[in-house]
Amino acid sequence: MTTISKVRYSRRTLLKSGGAAIAAAAFPAPMVWGQESRDITLRQFGTGVSNLNEVATKVKEDLGITLEMTALDTDSVTQRAATQPDSFDIADIEYFVAKKVWPTGNLQAMDASKIDNYDKIVGIFRDGKLTPESTIAQGTAPHTVGFVEGPGGTSFVDNESGWMTLIPTIYNADTLGIRPDLIGRPIESWTELLNPEFAGKASILDISSIGIMDMAMVCEAMGEIQYGDKGNMTREEIDKTIAIFTEAKQNGQFRAFWKTFDESVNLMASGEVVIQSMWSPAITAVRSRDIPCVYQPLKEGYRSWGGGIGLSASLSGMELDAAYEYINWYLSGWVGGFLMRQGYYSAVPETSQAFMSENEWGYWFEGKESTDTISSPFGDKLADAGEVRDGGSFYDRMGSVACWNSVMEENQYMLRKWNEFIAA
Repeated sequence: MTTISKVRYSRRTLLKSGGAAIAAAAFPAPMVWGQESRDITLRQFGTGVSNLNEVATKVKEDLGITLEMTALDTDSVTQRAATQPDSFDIADIEYFVAKKVWPTGNLQAMDASKIDNYDKIVGIFRDGKLTPESTIAQGTAPHTVGFVEGPGGTSFVDNESGWMTLIPTIYNADTLGIRPDLIGRPIESWTELLNPEFAGKASILDISSIGIMDMAMVCEAMGEIQYGDKGNMTREEIDKTIAIFTEAKQNGQFRAFWKTFDESVNLMASGEVVIQSMWSPAITAVRSRDIPCVYQPLKEGYRSWGGGIGLSASLSGMELDAAYEYINWYLSGWVGGFLMRQGYYSAVPETSQAFMSENEWGYWFEGKESTDTISSPFGDKLADAGEVRDGGSFYDRMGSVACWNSVMEENQYMLRKWNEFIAA
């Protein structure tokens, strides 16, 4: 199944297990389950980024747990987590969504002492710092919504309390995708998204909480607005941001506004768009067609996001135990390796290394030149020997994050202004 078709389908069906676990000896053996435990089914939903058939197949092989997965868009994920608590056991959501979902009481705090690799989780999810010298980026940094005071905690706390809202799984540093063959010159700044040179050939994603952050990166780079916090704008900042992009839209800057992964891939692969908001696997999908596409590092830095696994407040007993076993399996390496070979990062990267070749680890994580062909988990060639990853190493990329995806205090006002922009 290709990456493109993987995101197209919205309902994940039950997958049957097959064969012995691959490289099972590379991580600790799972709990020995009784027959009753092996019959457990957990209902998981989230975006198509990480709700993948391959994960369901593998956990069935390794632990005997059946995952029924449903893939939705970001806004639908938020709505379901907040309004349909009886429809899921596991919510695979982004950290910024926690601000909307946690107050509903639909998720339960998780005991960090039950997470085998907790001490190996990267610092950005624990104290906000990639390294001790790091500056914490603007927006909803994951650690700010990652902990509560106890098992019944209703408020986020600014320390590692031992009780987590989400267990981190996947994250990345996002930037603009470009077609270097059609642009023909260096691209170094977010300002290029509104460069009239690309009128009718630019695009931005139509997901308000993410798109507004890309807008902010552009407006600040242009020197038009200096935000107090791009992830928590004032009404005046929202108005100015939307006004700049509305004027550009009315002047014909944008070819389209995309909502789905497939749309972004097709716009770029067709050449209709040469510069746009983009996600890492979309770049991968374009390259797999032998079309030049670059996830362009920009001097102002990246817009980042992070996702994690949350547990339904109603989950208990054997099903809750199975969910913790699933989480520990998730962080033990196989899933991380699978995700990292698509350009994402694992919350516990060192366990993923055992499931990647030396060449893959060097290319994706260390920013080294590839020594052989780099392929996606689906067999598509992504890079030839001698190439380096766009943006360099893990520390180069995640160390240059300018802001995180966010939910603003003025979220409802922002959403109204965003809809006015799309309709303009």
